[in-house]
Amino acid sequence: MKHDSKTQRRGAVPAAAATRRVVVEFPTPLLNRAEGVLPELAINRSELIRDAVERFLDAFQQAKLERELAEGYIANAAQARSTCAEFACLDGDAS
Repeated sequence: MKHDSKTQRRGAVPAAAATRRVVVEFPTPLLNRAEGVLPELAINRSELIRDAVERFLDAFQQAKLERELAEGYIANAAQARSTCAEFACLDGDAS
């Protein structure tokens, strides 16, 4: 996950972005694991945490959207089956 200076790193804060300092408590083993990978990733702790939160929120939003879509498909399943049945007589007549 090393980045060169020409590409924007995920988790890096753009210069114009407003930031706020927050205090986050970590269990010691988790903090040690996180700090252990920082040199390999070539990022600082704040970037790692921002990236992790951003990825979590992206995945959360994606899962929410997928749930809403599934609920919509289920709610409209009877109508979809009815529409499909109405056009079943046309299947195979495309010649």
